Parts: sequence; C-alpha cells; structure tokens
Amino acid sequence: MDIKKVLLLGGSGFVGTYIVNRLSQRGIQVTVPTRRRERNKALIMQPGVEMPEANIHCLKTLTDLVRGHDAVINLVGILHSRDVQLPYSKDFADAHVELPKTIVAACKAAGVRRLVHMSALKADPKGPSEYLASKGDGEAVILAAAGELDVTVFRPSVIFGLGDSFMSMFANVLRKAPIFPLGFGHARFQPVWVADVADAFVDALGDIDTYGQAYDLVGPQTYTLRELVDYTVELTGSNARILPLSEGWAYLQAGLMWLAPNPLMSPDNLRSMQVDSVCDANCKAPANWRPTALESIAPTYVARNTPKGKLDGFRFRAGR
Repeated sequence: MDIKKVLLLGGSGFVGTYIVNRLSQRGIQVTVPTRRRERNKALIMQPGVEMPEANIHCLKTLTDLVRGHDAVINLVGILHSRDVQLPYSKDFADAHVELPKTIVAACKAAGVRRLVHMSALKADPKGPSEYLASKGDGEAVILAAAGELDVTVFRPSVIFGLGDSFMSMFANVLRKAPIFPLGFGHARFQPVWVADVADAFVDALGDIDTYGQAYDLVGPQTYTLRELVDYTVELTGSNARILPLSEGWAYLQAGLMWLAPNPLMSPDNLRSMQVDSVCDANCKAPANWRPTALESIAPTYVARNTPKGKLDGFRFRAGR
C-alpha cells in the first residue's frame, strides 16, 4: 500500500513528535490536529506538516479531517484523571474508548481503511487500574473493526527517550532532592526506546502483513523500578538517598502528588504497576523487531549535564 498522506491524532505529544519526524523524513505528508496551533511551532516547521485546529472528538469534524488521507494513526492517551470511578472515569473513557469509537466511525464514513492504534502493554478491560482497563476496552474497539478496516495495534511498555516523562522525571528530582521516596520499587518494566516505537508505527503503515494484528513493543531487558532509579542516580551523579516506601505510604505519596496541577504520579499509576509491564509467553513482537538497549540511549539525555553525558550526547547526535 502506497502511503502518501497520514492523519496523526495525538501527534504533538512525546511519541507523536518522533513519528512526525519519521514521516516527514520519508516525504509523507502529515496532518496533526491540535487544540492550540501556536503551542506546536516546532512541528509546523517540518516539511509536509499541517496542524489545523480542530476538535477530534466531534464525529463530523473528524470525518472531514480523515477524508483525503491514506491512513490514520491514533496516539491519544492520558495518564491521569481528576475523577475516580469504576471501571474508569469519564476522562479515561473519552480518551481511550469513546475516541477510538469515533475514529473507527470516521474512517468508515470517509472511506479510509488503514488505521494504526497505540494501546499499552497489559491493557485489559479487567485490569487493576482505570488506565489499563480503559486502554483494554479501546483496543477491543479497534480490533473489532478488523475486516472493515485494516487495523494494527501496538502495545508498548514504558517508553523512554529525549523528552520523556520517565527517566527524565527521575533525573530532575534526583538532581534537586536529598531524599527520593520510592514506592513499588519491585514493579518490573521492559522500557522501549521512543525511536524504535516510532519506526514500528511508520514501518507498519504500508505492510499488509500487519493488518489485523496486535504487537507488543518492549526493550531487550527487564528492570525493576528500583534498578531504574539506581541507574539514574549513577548517570546524574546524584547524592540523593533512596527511601523505600511501604504500599500504604506509596499510595499516600501518590495521592498528594495527584493533587498538583501537573501531577507526576497518581494512585491509578500505582494500580497499573500491580501488573508487571513485561513480555510474557504470549507476547508478539513485530517481524524484525530489534529493540535498542536502554544503556545505549539514556546517557545521551539523562546525564546531559555531566562531562560523560555531554560527550555521549555529541556522539549520539553525530551517529557514532
């Protein structure tokens, strides 16, 4: 399938900016709807990128946007909600379930068959958190459209890279705080590099073998949360003392952080960590999936203020 024009929903976010870059480099036109165009001038500067202001939750508006494109990529997702409901709040429902329903309807109405969707590793309608449960229901909506549409779903573990809110968040806190209280240090992850995720999405667009498939995107190694924090301490040269928290204290900390205007953590995030974000026997990776090791990338941005970090950053940007 020849892909010349892509509608990218959620394209102004962390992963989206990498996908925009990949598509632009390949000469593919990209439309990235946004609520505030002026906040995304860096993306507008790239060749072949259009950023109309639009409400993508409106079926008519979204159908008009989809029309004329060869494919749609959906990256829209949220990590926090101010409400708490079972199985999930309206915020999670709107972003992870209702929007996929609208996207499927818009693709059918506009006659655009190709749809690539971002879910999450261990997404499950019966998952322990609002995030995982809503992601699971949204994924089911997309896969139910297989046949009428040419759909592909990707389920990444936690994503790292320049601009992330994972390793970078640890580094920012560790540089400033003498004590780093850490809950759920036993939680396990297989962090995956954002550039590998972006390549998987873009490579799948014209690959008919990916139609109707769901793939797990994970890195080559499993780490506990404590191991990742310890590694960040090493990269930043921090003298912060890591203070393990019991489950009760961890939820109290997360609840207090959740009250901040831009929360770094919420109780629902901890509920998600009850399920290890790692591949099991049923995992399915894309063909030729060769993920990049965390240790080859993290020093280029986490340790940017150290002599070694600066040197590694120069080498990385030079392709060495």
